[in-house]
Amino acid sequence: MASILISGGTGLIGKQLSKLLREKGYVVRILSRKSSNNNTFIHWDIDQQYISENALIGIDTIVHLAGEGIADGKWTDERKKEIFDSRVNSTKLLYSILSKGNHQVKSFISASAVGYYSEQGEKMMVETDSANTDFLGTTCLAWENEMDKISSLNIRIVKLRTGIVLSLVGGALKKMILPFKFGLGSAIGDGKQWMSWIHEKDLCKMYVYAIENAKLTGAYNAVAPIPVRNKEFSIELASALKKPFWFPNVPKFMLQLLFGEMSIVILGSTKASSQKIEDAGFEFQFRTLDKCLKNLVENK
Repeated sequence: MASILISGGTGLIGKQLSKLLREKGYVVRILSRKSSNNNTFIHWDIDQQYISENALIGIDTIVHLAGEGIADGKWTDERKKEIFDSRVNSTKLLYSILSKGNHQVKSFISASAVGYYSEQGEKMMVETDSANTDFLGTTCLAWENEMDKISSLNIRIVKLRTGIVLSLVGGALKKMILPFKFGLGSAIGDGKQWMSWIHEKDLCKMYVYAIENAKLTGAYNAVAPIPVRNKEFSIELASALKKPFWFPNVPKFMLQLLFGEMSIVILGSTKASSQKIEDAGFEFQFRTLDKCLKNLVENK
């Protein structure tokens, strides 16, 4: 069975994906910022552009998930630099070691984000659409451009432009669920903005599908087939928790005051299509939001 090297392997999706791959018989190694005598962990340092010389020994596929959380803090200039550098410089580092040859890596499967499209209102976004020119769009474009350099090394590249990952372990849902638990949930802004989401299990399955299917190349939107508006999302979440939904919307200006530029993560409207990955043969387990939320709440 193939050996997989994962960056960001201790994050929300990295942990679940590592477990799933091991259950399927893969050998999994994790890139870590900490040195370790455990051969499961391979040392790297993005800031110093250092990676252990034995990182690629026996590795067939790299899964690249590393990146600072975009909603983990207000977007100061320093924070924006951390978000950008963690994605772009980590990919540069992987390119640098791959470009030296002397390895058997055939595939490079990487996270990207629907932030590539960012705020797009009512338009249904497909993979051939251009990147937005705001912070999220330019960050994702620079990130993907570094991935594309790896394809010049005759390595298959798959870019999964991920929507809002729904999980009660971490991520956006864990942060937004608290007021709903107390019956204080409400829509945000005008509630009309589109949310492109995906169940954590479907995202992990999609990574496995990309690893195992050599026909997949290029960018794919990693989103469920049916995006929803923020108000619909809020109503469905309250319903899944068996809580009332009656509070007035949180005003847009209040969020802009609280979060500044980062409020685009909450207020932006991104409606992304899953058609390309479905046409490639991937089957979603959780196609609708109600089924997704019911599964998460009942299995928490």
